[in-house]
Amino acid sequence: MWANILASFIFFTRLPFWRLYQPPKEAYATVVEHWPLTGWLTGGIMAATLFGACHILPYPVAVIIAIIVRLFLTGALHEDGLADFFDGFGGGTDRQRILTIMKDSHIGTYGVLALIFYFLLLWGILVSLPPMTAVFAILAADPLAKMFSAQIVNFMPYARREEEAKNKTVYRPISLLSTLSLALQGLLPSLPLILFTDTTWWLAVIAPILIVAFLFLLIWRKLQGYTGDCCGAICLLAELSFYFVLLLLAGCQ
Repeated sequence: MWANILASFIFFTRLPFWRLYQPPKEAYATVVEHWPLTGWLTGGIMAATLFGACHILPYPVAVIIAIIVRLFLTGALHEDGLADFFDGFGGGTDRQRILTIMKDSHIGTYGVLALIFYFLLLWGILVSLPPMTAVFAILAADPLAKMFSAQIVNFMPYARREEEAKNKTVYRPISLLSTLSLALQGLLPSLPLILFTDTTWWLAVIAPILIVAFLFLLIWRKLQGYTGDCCGAICLLAELSFYFVLLLLAGCQ
């Protein structure tokens, strides 16, 4: 169990957990089952950075620093997936072409535009939220988006052969017990948002559900299977949709 959790931290962050222990190769097939736990870490550090920085710096600058800190923590793993996803689905005309483009290490026009608009929206939304709401939203959204995104392994197979995977890892389907654990991991960090803000936060959960469902259908229609890039893109877009609806709700109060 602990080996699998540590494998998730090693896989999804750039922090040197590998110095503590080297999990066996089979542990990496379970990393999505503990993906939201890495969101506790990356979201927690990002939120703490924003909380501290906004007391000594202008709030818009504090938001930028918080975003940069998370990029360092994850090695821009999910952002790389987002860029590859948009390059593949934007420039590919069939399944094989999409997979080939997504595997290419070079970034294309669609990927560049996706990252520009993603970061503009992320920064703009967080800056528009009250600072403490933004802090609690980050704590909630990071694990929540990872929880929803992880479900893809139960809905479709991996789109490539295991030896063709970028990280040489294919995730195993998630059991019922692990699904319950995922739900707990994803929802628990939302408690501060419930307890300490006036925002009807639970309405914001509807947006990630809809975004994830739409992307699952799109990926199935185009690829009949998922890739790691698909997981990263789904995670970031689900998280962004959560922030967007929170902003709308905050504006309505």
